[in-house]
Amino acid sequence: MKMRVMEQYGEKLRQVIIIMSWVVISTVVTCSVTEARNCSFPYPAIFNFGDSNSDTGGLSAAFGQAPPPNGITFFHTPAGRYSDGRLIIDFLAQNLGLPYLSAYLDSVGSNFSNGANFATAGSTIRPQNTTKSQSGYSPISLDVQLIQYSDFKTRSILIRKKGDMLKTLLPKEEYFSKALYTFDIGQNDLTAGYKLNMTTEQVKAYIPDVLGQFSNVIRSVYKEGARSFWIHNTGPLGCLPYMLDRYPMNAAQIDKFGCATPFNEVAQYFNHKLKEIVVQLRKELSEATIVYVDVYTVKYTLISQAQKHGFENGVIACCGHGGKYNFNNTERCGATKIV
Repeated sequence: MKMRVMEQYGEKLRQVIIIMSWVVISTVVTCSVTEARNCSFPYPAIFNFGDSNSDTGGLSAAFGQAPPPNGITFFHTPAGRYSDGRLIIDFLAQNLGLPYLSAYLDSVGSNFSNGANFATAGSTIRPQNTTKSQSGYSPISLDVQLIQYSDFKTRSILIRKKGDMLKTLLPKEEYFSKALYTFDIGQNDLTAGYKLNMTTEQVKAYIPDVLGQFSNVIRSVYKEGARSFWIHNTGPLGCLPYMLDRYPMNAAQIDKFGCATPFNEVAQYFNHKLKEIVVQLRKELSEATIVYVDVYTVKYTLISQAQKHGFENGVIACCGHGGKYNFNNTERCGATKIV
């Protein structure tokens, strides 16, 4: 993809995220977009849980930096993100007046005074009974991220009370109850079933268990004092180049935008059940504000209007090698080869 197209896409995404950001901000503060710089934002910190959609350096810290061209458009160097530029979580932090989140696992140059990011690329809600080298999934599933958060909170409070010299790099105790807690995870739980050669119906059958485990994590974070939640649904799986490449569909199963209908139906089913969980949690957790964010519609709209946003085709990978979808599972974005 040419740099100009990347920048156009980044600008469109930035505009979308600004609008999305104001959805959650408006639940606490009233302020026009033009007055944004003069507003006092209600959240002093963000604590994020998720997968590659919001990983700002977790997997890179654990298993090695994501190689170029990751980071090339905005950071001009690899920055722990599996993207050429920024992610939704970056735009969200920026529009809440906060710095970009440091990954919890990154011990070099990190500042956690305004929150921490526990997301790692390849993470799932349910633990996967495989290693990263076998399946590509991260061993740091959502239950592990919860443990990391709980330990981070306990140690941060302790260090601040002791007056340790590192206290300025950690959140104040009151930030944990006032922070925004964001979740963007679940996509890999769905693709995991297909990697095990399950049918679409079999994948749908285990979704209630996945969401049951997700809701338990929300309850646990709530018990820790969290009150403001921002929960993404999952995006259109059937539009992902790696899904289209690895699990070919016949013509009747491909929609007019090039996406695989069966995979998108699974994502929509997941989102329907997730919304039911959110409704239940709102009743159960009486002091919580829980915002359900329809990322699926945002992403599908961008893909279905690809040319309007500077793309020739919405389902072809921007960075990859060969094939119908510019994707090769053995030679992924950033791979090198001696010729």
